[in-house]
Amino acid sequence: MAEATAPAAPAAPPDQLLRELEWTVIRKLDGLLQGDYRTLWRGAGVDLADLREYQAHDDVRHIDWNVTARLQQPYVRQFHEDRDMNAWFLLDLSGSVDFGSADTTKLSVSAGFVATLARVITRHGNRVGALLYGSSVHGFMPSRASRLHVLELLQRMRAPQAKQPPGTGTALADLLKAADGLIKRRGLVFVVSDFISQPGWEAQLTRLARRHDVVAVRLWDPLEMALPDVGLVTLEDAESGEQVFVDTSDLAFRERYAAIAEEQETVLMDSLAHSGADVMELATDDDLLETLMRFADLRRQRARLKAPLRFPATLRRAALVAEAAA
Repeated sequence: MAEATAPAAPAAPPDQLLRELEWTVIRKLDGLLQGDYRTLWRGAGVDLADLREYQAHDDVRHIDWNVTARLQQPYVRQFHEDRDMNAWFLLDLSGSVDFGSADTTKLSVSAGFVATLARVITRHGNRVGALLYGSSVHGFMPSRASRLHVLELLQRMRAPQAKQPPGTGTALADLLKAADGLIKRRGLVFVVSDFISQPGWEAQLTRLARRHDVVAVRLWDPLEMALPDVGLVTLEDAESGEQVFVDTSDLAFRERYAAIAEEQETVLMDSLAHSGADVMELATDDDLLETLMRFADLRRQRARLKAPLRFPATLRRAALVAEAAA
């Protein structure tokens, strides 16, 4: 879907952004999550803690077949989870992400999210790495645990990205496939994208979620769901540069736009739901601290239920569509 170009405030330098986040979000989040790291950030420990009877949703790979054969009842091993954990950020930096209907773009929201979580994780001795995608997979950062490493990641997110050649568009499957080959040890993987992509990424995300603890962080902007009545405007495809002149005062046009957006939304959410990954939505007008605290609640639910969950952004879609159709 073509997106209108919108002026955005200049992005703060990485060191300034990180300092601001450390005072406004990271310190508060760090304090509010005291004692919750075992639930939120699962390591890859292998120390045997106990045995218990198999329950629904248990990982079949943890079944102790010797004990099961002796007792004629499935038993699973429980482990002490090592706090030594690798987190990976798979970052979609394609043209459609550099869009926002107000002063905040999806890219700046992505940078704030990555900076906050990466710093919270590294402050406790864990490591973060990243794989970057622009018009292609162009950057791999091995996992490290330092503030300087987080600053380097933010700097690379700000680097200008080449536009896709006309008729190509984003191929998110390339990013997920590359990550599947590069990330050997089980870890926590954040796929940060607006998921505006060519088909084919769904199977790759499902494959990745079988091997890792995957959170799909879906970026979106309210303007992607409903167009306001602002008269004649030029919409530009943020990836190919193709432009089209439209009349947003035409009610029938706005209704068609909203219907197509809702249809695409349904298909996207169905694909994410079937992938086995947790889904977190992050809107350009969301409060980052509030969003991350709700994300912490999702992770605690995830640990209890052992099933994928969806964490929606501020639920304004229905209101936006209704307002556009009025």
